[in-house]
Amino acid sequence: MKYMQSLFSFFSLFGFLFAQCNAQYIPIPLERFQDSAHHWYDIKDEEHVIEADSNQQKYAPSEITAIADNILLFQKDNGGWPKNHDMAAILTEEQVTKVLKHKSDRNTTIDNGATHSHIAYLAKVFYQTGIEKYKTGCLKGLDYLLEAQYDNGGFPQFYPDVSGYRKYITFNDGAMIGVMDVYLDIVKRKPEYAFIQTETYAKIRKAWELGIDCILKCQIVENGEPTVWCQQHDNIDLRPRNARAFEPAAKCNGESSDIVLHLMRISNPDSLVKESIKGAVSWFKKSALKGLRYATVEAKSEKFIYHTTNTDRVILEDSTAPLIWPRFSELITNRPIFCNRDAKVVYSLAEVERERRTGYGWYIYSPQEVLDKYPQWENKVAAYKKNVDKD
Repeated sequence: MKYMQSLFSFFSLFGFLFAQCNAQYIPIPLERFQDSAHHWYDIKDEEHVIEADSNQQKYAPSEITAIADNILLFQKDNGGWPKNHDMAAILTEEQVTKVLKHKSDRNTTIDNGATHSHIAYLAKVFYQTGIEKYKTGCLKGLDYLLEAQYDNGGFPQFYPDVSGYRKYITFNDGAMIGVMDVYLDIVKRKPEYAFIQTETYAKIRKAWELGIDCILKCQIVENGEPTVWCQQHDNIDLRPRNARAFEPAAKCNGESSDIVLHLMRISNPDSLVKESIKGAVSWFKKSALKGLRYATVEAKSEKFIYHTTNTDRVILEDSTAPLIWPRFSELITNRPIFCNRDAKVVYSLAEVERERRTGYGWYIYSPQEVLDKYPQWENKVAAYKKNVDKD
């Protein structure tokens, strides 16, 4: 144990010294925050503590401590973060004052990249700078996640506010998988998490294993065959559940892609994980749509309650188009389905009102990444088994 702690300290010291030898910090990608930033700038939300200014300035990606200070500013007293603000924004004094007044709010979530993205960023900043406050904020965030996780391994979309569909185990927009990716980075002992001590490491490893068990149990099985997952599953019986009115219980290709990519990261998957991956890949192959392009076209500007648009979305026949998948496939029938805000299911994009056509993504391409990586994963698993058999 003393050896491991010394090794962890060495990695942290290395990161600190490396940073001090360079006048400019290495920029840390901000992609994980893009969804929340988009909602802050482009979508009206009554839950925003502060609104973006019309000329809101931003920190450069290399200004990692300034961005990390923003992250600490937005961190709530319970250790989690709210969603839908830009962590790279240069806040005015008035904005800072408002954020500070809401530190005790309990609107903390893993939705839209919140919390798990903040934790990952703080870990990387501490690795470069060695500044203790970033490690402290990271650990506080991890404690929040450990508290939020259900005994069955799932994560609610919000915690501690688990009212309505917020209580459901949420894969939508990479919520639970974002947490699981952070956990797995820690389990794999990535250098930026070298400061994680033995006791905390053990808790996180157990939490990750529980999460994998929950994922496998949530997978939709039809006719004895595992398929994919819903955007959200019941927190008690794990069945697919509706969320917002336009998000029906269904097979969901985008969220399922994220799940499979996470499962593929497991170094030595057991038979349950392997069968889960194979079942999902089989589903992706069967459900792919050919000869269709999901296109954005110019249209008369129209203002809706949450956004304004001068475009529309359409499906066009195109024999040269890459494979595409519907966001939702109906349970049992497997037909592509769509929804308006009245919760009524329809069977074509044209039947969706323009507000939802332009305010929601109804087709996706992400299963292609799974299909591209699947042969490499099969080879990796086969090579591991061959080495084990030799032993």
